[in-house]
Amino acid sequence: MQRNRYILCLLVCAFLLYYAVPRLHVFAQGVEGIFSLSWLIFALFVIAGNLTGILYHPNKKTGKNKKKAARNYRRKTRYYQ
Repeated sequence: MQRNRYILCLLVCAFLLYYAVPRLHVFAQGVEGIFSLSWLIFALFVIAGNLTGILYHPNKKTGKNKKKAARNYRRKTRYYQ
C-alpha cells in the first residue's frame, strides 16, 4: 500500500513539473528567479524522497514465513511433568 502512495506522489509531481516548467523563468531577476529556483529544488526533493521510499521499502513477509515463525515459536515451549 505504501508503494502505491509513493508512485502516486511521483505521478502528481511529474504532472506539476510538466505544467509548471514552461511557466517558470529561472534566469529572471529578483523574486521571480528565486521563486523559480526554489520551486524546482523542492520538486527535486519530492522526487528524490519518493524514489528513496520506493527503492528502500522493506519487502513484506509472505504467509509462509509468518507461519514458519509461529511454528518455530511454538516448538520452543517446554512442557515439564
